Amino acid sequence: MNCTVWKGDITTLACDAIVNAANSSLLGGGGVDGAIHRAAGPELLAECRTLNGCPTGQAKITKGYKLPAKWVIHTVGPVWHGGEKGEADLLRGCYENSLRLAVEHGCKSVAFPAISTGVYRYPLEQAAEIAVKTVADFLAKHPDGPAVTFVCFQEQAAQLYQTLLGERTKA
Repeated sequence: MNCTVWKGDITTLACDAIVNAANSSLLGGGGVDGAIHRAAGPELLAECRTLNGCPTGQAKITKGYKLPAKWVIHTVGPVWHGGEKGEADLLRGCYENSLRLAVEHGCKSVAFPAISTGVYRYPLEQAAEIAVKTVADFLAKHPDGPAVTFVCFQEQAAQLYQTLLGERTKA
């Protein structure tokens, strides 16, 4: 499994695609979404306007414009409602559908933020476990799939992802 953890700003990472933890309108917002829209420039918003939004758990792709990444894969994570409203399945869908788009567009490297763990309040540990397992399962089925970087803004999250990745390589 070709996965790494990087602590920093996803908008500065040079890779084929970065994943945007977007809202369903795809028209920008706060957190990672707002940062990606600001860094990419107004062309990203213009292209997103043509996509007619995106349902939770699904993903859509645009050009990266002024970002170092060629592509932006927009995915809409679930809002946390206690875990009894299908949040885990929807979050898994975010990672699977984003990776499918990456493969379809020939991406050799993809960077993911911690989807849904900000204003959508998904508990970080549960979200990270789903992210790492889903990516590992996808890459096991697609050995020629992209190298994945989990991008964390905070040290605590980076350490958690590093621990989870370490546990998977031992298994």
